[in-house]
This record gives sequence, C-alpha cells and structure tokens, in this order.
Amino acid sequence: MTFDILQYGFMQRAFLVGILLAVIIPCIGVIVVFKRLSLIGDALSHTSLAGVAIGLILGINPIVGAMAACIFAAFGIEAIRKKIPRYSELSIAIVLSVGIGLAGVLSGFVKNAATFNSFLFGSIVAISDFETGLVVGISVLVLLSFILLYKELFYIAFDEQAAALSGVPVRLVNTIFTILTAITVSVASRTVGALIVSSLMVVPVATAMVMARSYKQTVIWSVVCAVTATLIGLFISYYAQLKPGGTIVLTAVALFLLALLVKWLRQLLRAARMKGAENEST
Repeated sequence: MTFDILQYGFMQRAFLVGILLAVIIPCIGVIVVFKRLSLIGDALSHTSLAGVAIGLILGINPIVGAMAACIFAAFGIEAIRKKIPRYSELSIAIVLSVGIGLAGVLSGFVKNAATFNSFLFGSIVAISDFETGLVVGISVLVLLSFILLYKELFYIAFDEQAAALSGVPVRLVNTIFTILTAITVSVASRTVGALIVSSLMVVPVATAMVMARSYKQTVIWSVVCAVTATLIGLFISYYAQLKPGGTIVLTAVALFLLALLVKWLRQLLRAARMKGAENEST
C-alpha cells in the first residue's frame, strides 16, 4: 500500500520535520526575496558547514555549532550591507566566501568525515529525537514571530526608509528577522542539506510569484508549494531510493516550471478569446 511508508518511525519524523520546515522556510524566503537578498540562504548554509566542522572538532552537537555560525554570519551580512547599501549584494558574496573557505579548511580536521558529509545534502530520514524537537521548537518560534511581526516585516521588505518614517522599529525587527533566518537555515541544513537549502527558500517563492496577485497570496502559495514539494519529494525518494533533499528541491523546481506553463497557456487562451471577441464585433 502507498501509505505503508508512514508505519516507520523514521519516516514519520521525516514527514513531521519536512512539513514544519516547508511552512517556515518560505515565510523567511518571501521576505528575503522581496529584500533582494535571495542568495543569503547560500551564504548562511555554506557558513553553517564551518559551524558543523567546529562542532565536530570540539565534540559538541554540530547543529548548535551551525546555528552559532549562521547567526554570526547573518549579522555580518547586515553590518556589511549597511556600510555599502548601494552594493548590498556584496555582503552576501563576502560572507559566502568566508564560509566556504572556513568550511574547507576546518573539514580537514574533522575525524568523522561521514557525519560532516551528511550535512552537504541532508539526511532528513536519519534525524534524532533531539533534532526533531529542535525543529518543532524553532518552527513555533518562527511562525509566532512571523505572525506577530507580519505588518512590520511587510513594510521592511519593500522599503526600510519608509518603514522607519512610519514608526516601525526597523533595527529591532531586522535583528529579530536576522536571527530567525540564521536558525532556520542552520536547522534546514541538517535535513535538506546545506548545498540546497537556499533553493527551498527561493524556488517556492518564485512559484508563488507566478500565481499570486498580492503579498498575502504570495506567502500562502509559497507555503503550499513548499509543502507539496516536500510531500511528493519524500514519497518519490523513499520508493525510488533517492536522496530526499535533492528530490524535494527538484520537485519544487518542477512545480515552478508547471506554474510557468499554466500561466503561459492561460495567456494564450486569453489572447485567443480577445481575438475571437474582436472578430465577432467586426
């Protein structure tokens, strides 16, 4: 039976963690995309690898190390971005370079290479009870923060100066959002993989932007697309013996292409109807 997959405890945890991350990652991703910082996920996820290496070297939980490294990197991006606002994308490139360099150097001191490599493409079916609880706690924190700061994040995403003039505490909200982004990326790196977590942050948002007509609809469609890609990806990866993280992201890309195709067909149909109406009127 198709749902025999759910009788295994590790798959139950995988579905729980996958769905939770599929809800919170697009919430972060929408703000990141509208702030034109789409590649921040790449910078943080690569920096998380340096944190993983530090954790393994020091004998602490690698996720804790990844979380600390991501928070430090996220604040570094914010600091550099404020210094050169006209070229804010440089902040991501600089931190990305530092993260890759540190990860490459520190990985040579890691004794258990298999554990380190598991963070490259993720291992959602092998997460522990501690990591599951961590994802649940972070998911609740991110969702509550996103709901409570919904309007503030909306204003900041489009125009920080106008938001400040409107009375929004831009610095405080940016600090909170920076921390939430860092911890979300660090946890997602363990499940879907550090090399592809940024794709899950951006691709569902891109799909939503094809279909949505407002900011609220973009958020909703982003979550729907991410959850759909996660569920389908987990089923395909289980029965086809594929890597879950990569399969989920490829499914998300397939949904994006499908959305583009549907939009193109609708435009053709609308044009045909308009042409038919013009012919009837003449």
